[in-house]
Amino acid sequence: MDIQEFDYDLPPERIAQRPLAERDASRLLLLDRAGGAWQDRQFRELPEILRGDELMILNNARVVPARLFGHRAGIHAQPVGRRNPARHEHLRAEIEVLLVRRISPDTWETLVRPGRKIPTGERIVFGDGELEAHVEARGPFGLRVLRFTPRRDFQEALSHLGHIPLPPYIKRSDESLDRERYQTVFARNGIAVAAPTAGLHFTPEILEKIRARGVQIAELTLDVGLGTFEPVRTERLEAHQIHSESYEIPECTADAIAKVRRENRPVLAVGTTVVRALEDSAEKHGGAPAAGKAEANIFLFPGKIFRVVGQMLTNFHLPRSTLLAMVSAFAGRENVLRAYRHAVDSGYRFYSYGDAMLIR
Repeated sequence: MDIQEFDYDLPPERIAQRPLAERDASRLLLLDRAGGAWQDRQFRELPEILRGDELMILNNARVVPARLFGHRAGIHAQPVGRRNPARHEHLRAEIEVLLVRRISPDTWETLVRPGRKIPTGERIVFGDGELEAHVEARGPFGLRVLRFTPRRDFQEALSHLGHIPLPPYIKRSDESLDRERYQTVFARNGIAVAAPTAGLHFTPEILEKIRARGVQIAELTLDVGLGTFEPVRTERLEAHQIHSESYEIPECTADAIAKVRRENRPVLAVGTTVVRALEDSAEKHGGAPAAGKAEANIFLFPGKIFRVVGQMLTNFHLPRSTLLAMVSAFAGRENVLRAYRHAVDSGYRFYSYGDAMLIR
């Protein structure tokens, strides 16, 4: 398929730059994938919108403060005031490092800017030396493999020095609020470098109302990577090389899925990350997700079969993106693009801190 078929016009003012004051204050576009009809609702209405017999699956991945600012070893860095009002004074950032994927406990694949300044063998210092990194290998487009040496504990250093890796379409620096709001209320596992944003709308109260409605809730962990923002650079969608992401499905979640499928009840995936984990596992295990760890490399676009997911809760996605292609595969490209045009015209907020869509 031509990637142009997944394009749409979005005024920049529709891109949410900050979260709403309350998580569940988002709007909710309800889309019927069979007929293409939609309804404008509020996310707070979700418990009463649900049938009551669904199995809702959440991604409990925890976002780490994956953006670091440092300087080359031996280069004197001068204090220049606070880069982030919620943090301590930062040093002048000659080098920006973005964690992409963990290779081992102390070694990460990263994006380094400006990459041309950082050859193999270089050392990068963060803060006052609380954390250092040695460049082990280099790749294209600023990719570097860094081995970190913390003064004490790496996670402690990362928590102290790191910044929340806001997506590139949010045109501001991270703030103290983002540490809470670019994280779901059920985040507890993993090392994601981007949030499973469909889950950002939930509050403990909403989850309790959903359980009271009769909906069963289960969890899995998929470590969302920066590949989720990677643009499609090929004219033909099928030629795009999809990124991979690590995931783990607990045995209790796999068992719950098997039970609801026997009972012909729907699986509601909260977010494209959950869809990806479930459908990847099903493809690898004869049609049913299996417990365990794996790498998701499935690419879902129109024409692909969904073996597990019957309903999808998701945010609005970028034009010409693999995520928009996935949603189009689930609900029909024309249905989705018509709904998106309605959302644009009706003032919905788009992307990570934006509004939500329930497709069933």
